[in-house]
Amino acid sequence: MDFFSIASGSSGNCICVGDDSTHVMIDAGISGKRIEAGMNKYDYTTADMDGLLVTHEHSDHVSGLGVISRKYHIPIYATAGTINAIRSMKSLGAIDESLFHIIRPDEDFVLGTLNIHPFHISHDAADPVAYRIENNKSKVAVCTDLGYYDSNIIDNLMGLDAMLLEANHDIHMLEVGTYPYQLKQRILGDYGHLSNEASGKLLSHVLHDNVKHVFLGHLSHENNYPDLAYETVRLEVTMDESTPYTGADFNITVASRSEVSERVVI
Repeated sequence: MDFFSIASGSSGNCICVGDDSTHVMIDAGISGKRIEAGMNKYDYTTADMDGLLVTHEHSDHVSGLGVISRKYHIPIYATAGTINAIRSMKSLGAIDESLFHIIRPDEDFVLGTLNIHPFHISHDAADPVAYRIENNKSKVAVCTDLGYYDSNIIDNLMGLDAMLLEANHDIHMLEVGTYPYQLKQRILGDYGHLSNEASGKLLSHVLHDNVKHVFLGHLSHENNYPDLAYETVRLEVTMDESTPYTGADFNITVASRSEVSERVVI
């Protein structure tokens, strides 16, 4: 299975997952031109995508959805709440209703050779989900935009070969930064975003001997740095006495907001 990020951050998100037979795009929060260029880096095209999985309706996850859907007619999979929210976004333009396919959290569906499991996350959106994707050989997940994690999220991230996990902000940077008080409270709240520290703690719960790669994603431009996210997450894993691992035991990299990541082949 191939797994790479075209963009991941508070300004736009787009991830590609697939195998020899089936490919899916998770979110389209950047321009169609950037998506196509990102696909081309690894000899794919946007037209190769068999489905577009939407996590939720915020603009950094769907801003390119209208253009992509009109040009390539890729089926769009999202929860009913997310689809209804997308329909009301005039900035996306008209989207062919036949492209929408309603999914439900914790109910699997199949696209070609991929089994896809959406699971509920806490975020201030209509009905947001993260995705666990697997075929008969590999298992990956994309889990961002969550204010907190619980046992259900931990369960859905167990046994993976690779994952992209949110490490949105450094708590101290956010607290002393220039954001308005209400925005700070939103980000820090149960329906906001996962901090570097929380990301490391979550990762400690789900690591196992066969994890091949961990991407840290959806970093805030204003309240985080890639090196800070990387070191904090690694330190949290190392300091966690409940796990036998250290942060140095695994291949952890930060997915960029502006550049295509390495391609992880599992």
